[in-house]
Amino acid sequence: MSRRAILAAGAILAVFVYFYGLGDYGLIDPDEGRYAEIPREMTEASDYITPRLNYVLYFEKPPLHYWLTAGAFMIFGENEFAGRFFPVMAGLGCCVLAYVVALKITRSKYASALAGLMLASSVLWYGTSRINITDMTMTFLFTASMASYYFWNVSGKKIHLLAFYSFMALTVLTKGLIGVVLPGGIALIHLIITRQYRKIIPLFSPSAIILFFVIVTPYFVEVCRRNPDYFQFFFIREHFLRYTTTIHSRYEPFYFFIPIIVAGFIPWTGILWDSFAAVFGKCRLIGKSAGSFLGLWAGIPFVFFSASGSKLITYILPCFPPLMILAGASMSVLEGKNLRRFVIITSAVLIPVAVTGFVLPAVKDDPAFHAMTLPAMCLAVMLVIFWALSLLIGRVRNIPALLVITGLSAMFAASGAFNVEGKLLSHKDSASLVPNDADDVVVYANLMQGMNFYTKRRTVTAEDLNELEFGAEHDSDRERWFIGNDSLRELWRSGRKVVVISRHKDKGMREILESPVREWSTSADIVMANF
Repeated sequence: MSRRAILAAGAILAVFVYFYGLGDYGLIDPDEGRYAEIPREMTEASDYITPRLNYVLYFEKPPLHYWLTAGAFMIFGENEFAGRFFPVMAGLGCCVLAYVVALKITRSKYASALAGLMLASSVLWYGTSRINITDMTMTFLFTASMASYYFWNVSGKKIHLLAFYSFMALTVLTKGLIGVVLPGGIALIHLIITRQYRKIIPLFSPSAIILFFVIVTPYFVEVCRRNPDYFQFFFIREHFLRYTTTIHSRYEPFYFFIPIIVAGFIPWTGILWDSFAAVFGKCRLIGKSAGSFLGLWAGIPFVFFSASGSKLITYILPCFPPLMILAGASMSVLEGKNLRRFVIITSAVLIPVAVTGFVLPAVKDDPAFHAMTLPAMCLAVMLVIFWALSLLIGRVRNIPALLVITGLSAMFAASGAFNVEGKLLSHKDSASLVPNDADDVVVYANLMQGMNFYTKRRTVTAEDLNELEFGAEHDSDRERWFIGNDSLRELWRSGRKVVVISRHKDKGMREILESPVREWSTSADIVMANF
């Protein structure tokens, strides 16, 4: 079988693996519940300007991801597949963009195809593409911004510059000011360090800047007009305070993202060193200017988010497309000592991971680990096959292309983990137990944002405000919907038909409520009713 045929099969397999069973598991809380419920409430209220979660104001993110999800709901219905449709499309779209940019840089279809398919078959990329979060949508638009800039840099065509500014504007509408600060900073620094000083003034084209503000300004003007507190909360608290303080309790050390990249690259971690080296001219397919561009594209977001007072694993996603472009180019010409290093690192990483996949679910005294036994063992088997094939590079033809197929197969083998997570972290089963005639549905000590989505109703929140604190403060009926233990006890005894849902770990609910008339248990929750 030819190398081209293998890679074509890999592209088809990637689409299949990414979409397979996409709607089979419940919304994984908290993130998926949140990012499905906000667009559902937008559609229900026919208000696409003011985001609300559990029917109170929620200003932590701009609206573009919500709009896309609402559009998917209109097309496919309000279900899990629709909620995940655009993140999956964004994940695969980045793989296509990686191929396009790599082809422009390397002039090698082989290296470019490897770049796109290696990205698709890396564990962090696959995992985050199949859940409904804003980060993958943002990363696609960020990647499109950088691709547009690079095409403008090498061609000088105005259309590419306009695309650069357009995609930056859309990134801002998805994630905020990082959508212009990071791509704009990368472009400017790239021109400076490569001494392309004559392009600095054209970079700031008045027509492109006007286009940026035409796209961005209308929404922010309107949402601030309707909600005077939006500017302070979104631009000050969610940008400057979030970055410079630990206000969200997400502090991690500066080196936090280093092991995330190493682990997230699996099964391609062995080529990571060559990716870094290619930035400095160690790969014959990557020129000096292109290497600088890719290095800045990966390096500036890495440094920026490493310095932040708030860190989440998904913040590092924008670094993956440029690193995989470098990795694809390096893999396509792997030989000599670089080949030996790749085999050694691959062995050092994959063998322990595979052994862990075989052993940990069996020895860990935790139902969650036991539930993961089958997907963990399937993944371990595929990683062992990947490692064995890696030993044949340089001896057997088309091994890198076959590694892509194996890597995608490994992701497919691990896909059962989503179903397990859907059982353990989704409130879908609990929502199905809520009687239709219940007067109040109370979520205890956990926001359970997916509960709103599945019950299509507002829930009473007991003993937990968390990210709804701002919305609760602006709710005229706060005492009715945000309560403590004493108010919960009164509500339970009030004669109203009340259902209370609690996670298994939150035992305090049983001490507050009198013996329920009915009680159910799901994988995620305990459900009690007083009628």
